[in-house]
Amino acid sequence: MKVYCGTDIIEVDRIKRAMRRNERFKANVFTENEIEDIEKAESQEVKYQRYAGRFASKEAIYKAISKFTVEEDYSPNFLDVEIINDEEFKRRPKVEVISENLEEVFVKYKIKIDLSISHVRENAIAMAVVTIEEKE
Repeated sequence: MKVYCGTDIIEVDRIKRAMRRNERFKANVFTENEIEDIEKAESQEVKYQRYAGRFASKEAIYKAISKFTVEEDYSPNFLDVEIINDEEFKRRPKVEVISENLEEVFVKYKIKIDLSISHVRENAIAMAVVTIEEKE
């Protein structure tokens, strides 16, 4: 088994400004399910922290799988994956691949992802750990 990791940190205010400046930003980066989940947050401050966390998550994931997407000449975009809450473990993040093209990469290399997200008032950080089964 091989293990790859990716990490990303972002200022919450940077996401807030991007969302206020460009009304399409949210739809270009986050899926409907992600938006619906985040909008349930109790305050605007927490919403922006969660948006930043999901943004950092997608960046971390794409960094972790970059070796494979480069080999396949595939350039992922933000809407290729969806970060949802794992029903079994409550608020633990879970990665769902929703793009057929990226799904092909995941199946070919037998990619599995574990994801961790944290955020505070000013920053959000995410780490993706990717495991690959060795080819026989």
